[in-house]
Amino acid sequence: MKVKILTAIFLLFLSVHTTEAKVVLPAVLSDNMVLQQNTEVKLWGTADKNKTVEVTVSWNADKYTTKADAHGKWLLKIKTPTAGGPHTLTFSDGSGSLTLNNVMTGEVWLCSGQSNMAMPMRGYPSQPILHSNEMLLQADNPNLRLLKVGMNYSLTPQEDVKGEWKVSAPESAREFSAVAYQFGEMLQKQLNVPVGIIVSSVGGTRIESWMDRDILKAFPHVKIPESLEGVKTNFKEPTVLFNGMIYPLANFSIKGWLWYQGESNRSNAEIYTKLFPAMVADWRKHWGAGELPFYYTEIAPYGKAEEGTGVKMRYIQLQAMKDIPNSGMAAITDVGMADYIHPMDKTAVARRLGYWALGNTYGIKGITYRSPIYKSHKTEGNKIIVSFENFANGITSYGKEITLFEVAGSDGQFYPAKAQISKAGDIEAQAKEVTAPVSVRYAWKDWVVGEVYNTDGLPMPSFTTVE
Repeated sequence: MKVKILTAIFLLFLSVHTTEAKVVLPAVLSDNMVLQQNTEVKLWGTADKNKTVEVTVSWNADKYTTKADAHGKWLLKIKTPTAGGPHTLTFSDGSGSLTLNNVMTGEVWLCSGQSNMAMPMRGYPSQPILHSNEMLLQADNPNLRLLKVGMNYSLTPQEDVKGEWKVSAPESAREFSAVAYQFGEMLQKQLNVPVGIIVSSVGGTRIESWMDRDILKAFPHVKIPESLEGVKTNFKEPTVLFNGMIYPLANFSIKGWLWYQGESNRSNAEIYTKLFPAMVADWRKHWGAGELPFYYTEIAPYGKAEEGTGVKMRYIQLQAMKDIPNSGMAAITDVGMADYIHPMDKTAVARRLGYWALGNTYGIKGITYRSPIYKSHKTEGNKIIVSFENFANGITSYGKEITLFEVAGSDGQFYPAKAQISKAGDIEAQAKEVTAPVSVRYAWKDWVVGEVYNTDGLPMPSFTTVE
């Protein structure tokens, strides 16, 4: 008798469970999210195997349907309207439904990297963010949405991330990336559309952690452990953050990426010349949306002044623009801090990335987004004359003496040079120790404060004519 009763209860439980079965969505598809406007976006999740999943949206009367596969996975595509909202999306498998509320359509950007991208508006202990309290006071913005991806690492690609979309407010912005928040706020105000910012970053990580295992096979120096058990820095191992924090997002349509990383790769800066373009190309492949814009910032000057690994990394990052189509680098030669690897001025970083997006991606005319960079040089007697690109209105030191140029003769020995801006907008540099100069470099130290800008306030990055 007891067996019959238990069996009946068990069957009843199964019946109730089946009746209440609902579609399950990944974390990135949730209340308060922003969907990329005017495009075809993917929606995906799980349901009971072989079940038909129906999606309805508030911006039209269409019904979108697909069928879950034998593992319960499903995916469909819908077209999004122009920027606006709030909208609702309802998912049903015939036995239950799930509705997402307060959904907007607008512009979506994914921001990644290490600690300088992760650094929240509240700062780190004893390491502040400049003017953060004033900015947080003004953080209430229903048209700015924030998703902070929780740290997750794995040797195999994962299906989901940790996190949830939040409406911008002092409390939510306080824990959000200072660079990403200010970038998003800038875009939202200038474009006057809803903006969604996703941050997926972890401090102290090398670029290899953010790369697909298959891509890393081309780099013999990269060793991927067979297991993470017993590995103290397991979250820093190659490929593990790509698997846990990038791969699960690849179905989510975005406008572009921001990247702030490189401090942890200073020791192997030379191989970064290959790793960085390979990572960007692979991310674009996973998103399957062509050459979406990829904007990044160089690492900031930091540490001891003498030449070292930091300036080499900055120069390699500058050169990467040639190897990564539809990319742009924000120069921050002027915002570093000698004793802190985390500069407190994240506003300059965010704004310079914002200039790239607004000028290059959104086509806003009349603004400058490119820093002046080295173009060529020639010798006249004991003087070396350096020409630049991206300075339509000239270059300036804002009246200060220019001290960071150095010249060298055929022996390769560099000496500090006296430098001045010519009427033609070139730099004329000479050193008394060098009578026949052949090479020139600028700000070629790990720790410097940049001196030369275009007249729109964008600093010249470090460069050398010696490869």
